[in-house]
Amino acid sequence: MLILGERHLRVVMAEHAARYNGRRPHRGRDLRPGPTIPSPISPPRRPPQRIPAGRVNANVKTCGRVLEPNRAIEGAGGLGHLLAQQLVAAGEQVVDVQPKPGARVRLLSSGTPDKNDPNDARSVAVAALRSPARHQVRADDHAVVLRVWSRRHRQLSSLRTQAACRLHAVLCEITPGGVPKNITANRAAAILGAHEPDSPVARAWHDLAEEHLADLRRIDALLGQARKKLTVAVKASGTSLTCVFGVGPVIAATVIGDVADITRFPTADRFASYNGTAPIEVSSGSKKIYRLSMRAPDGNDAGQWNSTSGW
Repeated sequence: MLILGERHLRVVMAEHAARYNGRRPHRGRDLRPGPTIPSPISPPRRPPQRIPAGRVNANVKTCGRVLEPNRAIEGAGGLGHLLAQQLVAAGEQVVDVQPKPGARVRLLSSGTPDKNDPNDARSVAVAALRSPARHQVRADDHAVVLRVWSRRHRQLSSLRTQAACRLHAVLCEITPGGVPKNITANRAAAILGAHEPDSPVARAWHDLAEEHLADLRRIDALLGQARKKLTVAVKASGTSLTCVFGVGPVIAATVIGDVADITRFPTADRFASYNGTAPIEVSSGSKKIYRLSMRAPDGNDAGQWNSTSGW
């Protein structure tokens, strides 16, 4: 018999098991089988069903302890964060598995290392069982509040830089000789107040500069609100990180929000490697050169971490 695929194989095995266990081939047509004997061939198992993330709490409340006591989530700090937090809130013990160990298990496993849901689930489970350093997922705490507002402040700062650069470029079009690079909303308003457009083109540039100025003032207002919320959140955390010279609420919230739990780093060297303050080798030939990494977690500037590496 030619087996065309996994589904065809399951159907054939199910029919064979039903025929073998229900009526023996060597018996007559009208004879019934004897007493029930444990089947030497069991029908194929039903593949495990995935529980949607939005129904985890409902299943636990209505059906009791539906889930097993231990769970492994790949990327519990990224795409799997919501599901991991729902499982933790339901009383489950969740282990965070990084994508790299799961990919290694899938690549080195015997059989077909296809990228599909069953193979991914098996690889994550094997990586969670055999990993020497497993990180248990905890419920979100005040560090998440600091991370939320620090990211908001960082995004608004990027938007302000873009708005200021666009406004500066337009002001250079209407001002002979250009304007200084250090542009503020009040300085831009003074330049626009002294400018008198004398043509349709000049009027278009003037109107565009006023729109960019309005964007800059709006972003400045939002940035001030975000800084106030960030300051309140840092004070509520009770951290002493702001006692370090040069560390304000923004840097303190960025460091605490990204690190969250300092105990997940077994040594100071691991923490330095994570935050980008550990020297990396950029040697060429016989000449040994080391420099600090310019990369830091979550796309932050490594200079923010350099000032707080002793935390």
